Amino acid sequence: MQVSIIIPVFNEAPLIRPFLSNLRQRTCGAEIIVVDGASTDGTDQLAQGFCDQVIRSVVRSRAKQMNVGADAAGGDILWFLHADAEVPLESLNEIGRIMRNPKVCGGFFRIRLPAAPAVYRLTDGFAHYAGLLLRMRCGDHGIFCRRPAFANVGGFPEVPLMEDVEFFRRLRHCGRVLHSDKRIVVSPRRYKTIGRARLTFAYGLIATLYVFGVPLSVLAQIYQRTCCAARDGATSPG
Repeated sequence: MQVSIIIPVFNEAPLIRPFLSNLRQRTCGAEIIVVDGASTDGTDQLAQGFCDQVIRSVVRSRAKQMNVGADAAGGDILWFLHADAEVPLESLNEIGRIMRNPKVCGGFFRIRLPAAPAVYRLTDGFAHYAGLLLRMRCGDHGIFCRRPAFANVGGFPEVPLMEDVEFFRRLRHCGRVLHSDKRIVVSPRRYKTIGRARLTFAYGLIATLYVFGVPLSVLAQIYQRTCCAARDGATSPG
């Protein structure tokens, strides 16, 4: 089965080439598609030659970027990644193992923040077990799915926040969604910028309010105030 990896990016010039080089080494044979959300730092140009396609979006919207990438992809399996992630070794084999069962429509990986402060271990555990309990996952987890399942749920919804969580919840209606115990290493850069304890608390608060039905427009305002540095826009947690 062919895997297409779709990466939405915005102003990732410092890391895009190292990320793509590492990804190519670890996912040999996969199609890699970068969808640039109108970067102003040359990210799209730097990605040329390090992936199979670079698609330029006229607006910065993670949902739109991922949907555009999915439309352009040629694979049977669509895998959505962030540009600051490090995928595990043998990740394509792991996806193949999970998707071998025809009743499974998708899956995701566990995450690991780099070793150091204890709050990172708390975040790792919270993200996994709270996600199992609440039946929700964010984009950091590297969600993947079959192309027909992606089409059946209408792709990523264009909502103010948590488009990945909304997509994941809809995906579960198409079949089983399994997780791998292999870990995607995620960057701690947002924790360093915003503050480790503050960001962990904010993510937990937003997830709790989401479960209780607080409108996404309200959650987007909370996220913007608590989780965003000056250069950030209101994108989903994770």
